[in-house]
Amino acid sequence: MFTEIMAAAGVLALLTVVPGPDMAVVTERAVGAGWHDGLRTVGGITAGLLVWGVLTVAGLAAVLAASATAYTVVKLLGAGYLLFLGAQALWQSRRGGRPAAAAPDATTPRGNPWRTGLVSNVLNPKIAVFYTGLLPTLAPHSLPSHLGMALLAVLHAALTLVWLGGYVMVLATARAFFERPTVRRVLDRVTGVVLIGFGLKVATADS
Repeated sequence: MFTEIMAAAGVLALLTVVPGPDMAVVTERAVGAGWHDGLRTVGGITAGLLVWGVLTVAGLAAVLAASATAYTVVKLLGAGYLLFLGAQALWQSRRGGRPAAAAPDATTPRGNPWRTGLVSNVLNPKIAVFYTGLLPTLAPHSLPSHLGMALLAVLHAALTLVWLGGYVMVLATARAFFERPTVRRVLDRVTGVVLIGFGLKVATADS
C-alpha cells in the first residue's frame, strides 16, 4: 500500500505544480495585498479541494461529471468568476502607476481572500472530472474504494497547501520589487489576461 500511495503522490504532485487558475488567483492576492491575504487565498483553495473530495466520496461529483446540464452550469459560473477576477485585475492596472500616497487602496484586490480561493476552486468542474476519473485509478487497492479516494483527496489538498503556500512566501520575499508602480501595473495586466484566458478556456471546454 505504501508504494501505491507514493506513486499516487508523485502523480498528484506533478498535477499540483502545473500552473493554472489557482496560481493566477494566488499571485494576484499575494502581490496585491501581501502574504497574509495570499495564504488565506491558499486556505480557501485547499478548502475547495476538500469540498470536492467530500463530494467525490459521496458520489455527487460523479453525478456532476456525468450530467451535461449540471456540468455546463458550474462551468459557466466558474468561467464567469475567472473573467470577473481578470477584469478586476485589468481595471486595477489602470491605476497601478500612481504613487501609493495618492491612491493607497487603488490596487488592492477586493473581497475576502479565503472566499475568493474557495469560490474559484469550487466552481471548477474540471476537478470533479479529475477526481472521479483519476482518483479511482490511483487509489490503493488494499483499501475500500471510498477510503482510498478520501485519502488521495486529502493528500492532494495537503500538496496544494504546501506548494501554493511556499509560492506565496517566495513572492513575499520579492514584494518590494512587485510593489514598484510600473512592475505592479505590468503584473496586474499579465495576471488579468491570464485569468481571462483561463475563464475563456473553461467556458469553451468540452465536458
